[in-house]
Amino acid sequence: MDHPIIIVDKSTVPVGTGDWVADIIQKYRDGHMPKFQVVSNPEFLREGSAVADFMHPERIVLGSNDTEACDRVAELYAPLRAPMLVTDIRTAEMIKYASNAFLATKISFINEIANICESVGANVIDVARGMGLDNRIGSKFLNAGIGWGGSCFPKDVKALAHIAVEYGTQPQLLQAVIDINQTQRRRVIEKLNRMLNGLEGKEIGILGLAFKPDTDDMRESPAADIIRYLTNEKAIIRAYDPEAMEQAKKILPKEVVLCDNPYQVVENADALLLATEWNEFKQLDFKKIHDLMREKNILDGRNLWDPERLSELGFTYVGVGLGKYI
Repeated sequence: MDHPIIIVDKSTVPVGTGDWVADIIQKYRDGHMPKFQVVSNPEFLREGSAVADFMHPERIVLGSNDTEACDRVAELYAPLRAPMLVTDIRTAEMIKYASNAFLATKISFINEIANICESVGANVIDVARGMGLDNRIGSKFLNAGIGWGGSCFPKDVKALAHIAVEYGTQPQLLQAVIDINQTQRRRVIEKLNRMLNGLEGKEIGILGLAFKPDTDDMRESPAADIIRYLTNEKAIIRAYDPEAMEQAKKILPKEVVLCDNPYQVVENADALLLATEWNEFKQLDFKKIHDLMREKNILDGRNLWDPERLSELGFTYVGVGLGKYI
């Protein structure tokens, strides 16, 4: 450092990191080192749409104990004309963790509601639609399924829970959010076991391996966890994903057969599981799939397909929280 400098923390980091960075620099600086400031500027970019998210942000968060430093960084963002929130540095760091934890909570909440819907015979899609029309709740992140994954939600919820314990707070809700998410994956295994009257030796096709559409990221992927459960139960697995096949080769059990297209996945299969809701899977030829499968069982882990149509075609259809289709 040979001139005054502003150091910007852009990554999602534990609360207190900005102070830690400043302490390290202060510890090693000599008496002649120029002035510096640390600013926290958490990013809110989604995989698959990062450039668009950067150019059209819903908000820009800046945190520092030096208002002049925040003003300088704010000037960089002025052309984007986005709402800007300026706070102290620990609050800025906390905003990112709290945001991701809340989104994960919404998903776990609707998944728990889906499980209740299955017990009482209600339809979670309509329940979510009714909830989402309340502008206090909103419709985003209210899609029931097999749980969240990826690089952000799992680590951020766990990190926030860890921080809470470190500072003497009991993160009861955060722990429940994590537990419900794991339960959703186990429920998939239970449903398949029930549909097939046992898993050993059964051939199961899986569509979708990435943790969400429009990315090849398989970190904390629900599909990967489910595949490990199934292979432990000696099921025979074939799988396909439009983008994540190279990643799948690195992390899935070697006995999993990776296919070139969705129709190879279902050849002689006893069941088909949809794990990731890629657009490609919306337009599949289900008459062809019906002819290719040995047993006509479909577990739609994302409620992507029309249960009535598939039932009319002769499939046994099971969704998530869909009342009679359980």
